[in-house]
Amino acid sequence: MTISVWILEDQLLQQHPAIAHALTLAPPAEINVVMIESRKAHRRLPYHRKRLALIMSAGRHYAEQLERAGYTVDYRKADTLAHGLEQHCAVYKPGQLMTMAASHYGLRQWQYQTASSHLACDVIVLPNTQFLTSQFDPYPKPEPQKRYLMEYFYRKMRKHFDLLIEADGSPTGGSWNYDKLNREKLPKGHVCPPVPTFAPDTITLEVIQDVNAIETAVGSADDFNFAVTQAQAQAAFDDFLAHRLDLFGPYEDAMTSQQDSLYHSIMSPYMNLGLLEPLPMVEAAINRYRAGSARLNSVEGFVRQIVGWREFIWWQYWRQMPGMRTHNHWQATKPVPEFFWTGETEMNCLKTVIKRVLRTSFNHHIERLMVLCNFCVLAGIDPAEVNDWFMSLYIDAYDWVMYPNVIGMGLNADGGLTATKPYIASANYINKMSDFCGGCAFNHKQRHGKDACPFNILYWNFLIKHEAELRANPRMGPNVLALRHLDDEERAIVTLEAQDFLATL
Repeated sequence: MTISVWILEDQLLQQHPAIAHALTLAPPAEINVVMIESRKAHRRLPYHRKRLALIMSAGRHYAEQLERAGYTVDYRKADTLAHGLEQHCAVYKPGQLMTMAASHYGLRQWQYQTASSHLACDVIVLPNTQFLTSQFDPYPKPEPQKRYLMEYFYRKMRKHFDLLIEADGSPTGGSWNYDKLNREKLPKGHVCPPVPTFAPDTITLEVIQDVNAIETAVGSADDFNFAVTQAQAQAAFDDFLAHRLDLFGPYEDAMTSQQDSLYHSIMSPYMNLGLLEPLPMVEAAINRYRAGSARLNSVEGFVRQIVGWREFIWWQYWRQMPGMRTHNHWQATKPVPEFFWTGETEMNCLKTVIKRVLRTSFNHHIERLMVLCNFCVLAGIDPAEVNDWFMSLYIDAYDWVMYPNVIGMGLNADGGLTATKPYIASANYINKMSDFCGGCAFNHKQRHGKDACPFNILYWNFLIKHEAELRANPRMGPNVLALRHLDDEERAIVTLEAQDFLATL
């Protein structure tokens, strides 16, 4: 019996379960691997060319790696995934097509429900192994409308996988969370270590030519220098461990116009493709702490991002789908502003962050949450449109990442199922954590008036508009209590100025 293994473009694992399963039935020479570049998938949105270059180059390198290992690889460029699989099956006539469950809800439904009849062969779908919750699910039967806190999800994961846990079962250092130590502003003039880059080889140069020809794409891939193989991704991670992990914690929430990456790992693009896997990464970071080369609050913060937040986001995606895309708790209806595609705005924070993602296809998590999503919540931008913008521009973007991170946490559009409060803030927060406000056309201290920062006007307008609901949320108490400083006249001024500003978007 001929066996084919279908590997999706974001499943570039060192030990792929479908290949492992096929090897129990046949030697490598009798296994055909099919990988597909779908023209439709790569043109569904105006994707950043760096995002496309990473996906396509990593896929072609993975195919080459499998060929060197003795597999026959049918690497196809097709109009759609279904068309590519049809063509493969027509040529190779497999008795079985083995694959791993997709990370995308719609594609997984197709794998389980339609693929066998559509392709006229036996399709075997194996469980997805890219996430730790496939080994241990802290809440295997969640109640539909119950709010599950990431913090307790994270603690269960830590205990189960024995990560930063002492012999008596207590958390290392006596605390589960050292976030209070991770809120420092980057000192003026401080220079962070550079992130390693990788010169494009022949395969990547061909990919860059291909993505440059995609008229619907945005941004440039001409300066593309991301890792595209497992070995390069591992080298990038090793560099993070050696040069940036130790100070990752203190400056985790810092923002600056002077440097792109600070002490962040920039590993999410590689993890989301399968080039790196979560458990070895967090164990390597913990080993740095045990060896005395990285402080505890940095290592715990890194572990929390992966074992806590990343796994929780994946879990929330599958919990809330298929309805998550339509969530719109705050009834936001405005379109994404045009300047989100150009960065041309007088607001220095938004200009810096947007131009950065247009140039690099990446922002770290605080720029995404407390600048971009914060503005979109306060301005009432439609969650589905915001999600599509994030999906288009970010190099680490996939449905399972963006729906819960943007619609759930960033915009609080799911009514609090992902995050227990809207992450909104005035210009005071941005000024506290960044250098964006220096030299800006607006005054970050003014609540309203022609020179007031729009973040302030929109923030107070949002509190006024949603006062009753926000007052009922214990975590929003201090924010709502601050409204006592605004009398009826000032409330009216804020509301009117917010309306005038929103009319310009």
